[in-house]
Amino acid sequence: MAGLQEIRSKIKTVQHLQKLTHAMEMVAQSKIRKVRERMNAARPYGEKIRNVSAHMSHAHPEYKSPYLHLRANSNRVGLLLVTSDKGMCGGLNSAALRLAFRHMKAWAEHKIGLDVCAVGAKGLGFMKRANANIVSRAIGLGDTPRMQQLAAPVRVMLDAYREGRIDAVHICYTRSINIITHEPVMEQLLPLNGEKLGSPHGYWDYIYEPDPKTIVDEMLRRYIEALIYLAVAENMASEQGARMVAMKAASDNAIHVLDELKQIYHKARQTAITEEITEIIAGASAV
Repeated sequence: MAGLQEIRSKIKTVQHLQKLTHAMEMVAQSKIRKVRERMNAARPYGEKIRNVSAHMSHAHPEYKSPYLHLRANSNRVGLLLVTSDKGMCGGLNSAALRLAFRHMKAWAEHKIGLDVCAVGAKGLGFMKRANANIVSRAIGLGDTPRMQQLAAPVRVMLDAYREGRIDAVHICYTRSINIITHEPVMEQLLPLNGEKLGSPHGYWDYIYEPDPKTIVDEMLRRYIEALIYLAVAENMASEQGARMVAMKAASDNAIHVLDELKQIYHKARQTAITEEITEIIAGASAV
């Protein structure tokens, strides 16, 4: 009977886990629509500020922003690593961390130093275990990220680039393709290149007030912040989609495990009953 009690305990445990994973699947399903709406709502602003930044980068002011200046030698780079704060979302974070690690290994082989800004608790924990130089962090963003939460950690990286302490800035995050499909990507944020900005048609220039330096630097800084915010929004959309898929798979697996455990339980119970009947018959025969 001890075996039957153990099997019943396992069945109850799996049933509780199935309820938990099903609830998490429903929560992720309800959140994914909101995060994707937020991601799509941020795109028009990012596209407009990209157009204006492209015009400025191709204009001919007397000031050339350091955000556009390509440096010959790269001795140190910055990495913004965007991950989730929570787990139980399949291989979402693992894929992004593997991609970041491959680049970290390549930079180390070329003797290029690394400064890290970690957005998300999972990436922060990974970078601590890797003994990386973490210069800023942003965790606990919740389901509604705000630029105010990201501004200070991002500014640390932008100031380091402007002051020449790092020569390039890269961002690693998970891009949302659709609800169930996503991919980790590594993109260069700084220096801004023509591919990222695009090329406006024809010659374009502005009248700058108070001066080109103030206007150009502020516009490009806002554009970079918009890119980072979009990356965080994309990562959150990917997170909810991955969690929904992972929890559905876990719930389906729980059903199969329950069926197997119930079959084992019935077989064990039948065996125990047969043994008791055999003992009774043997006792009656002895009398």
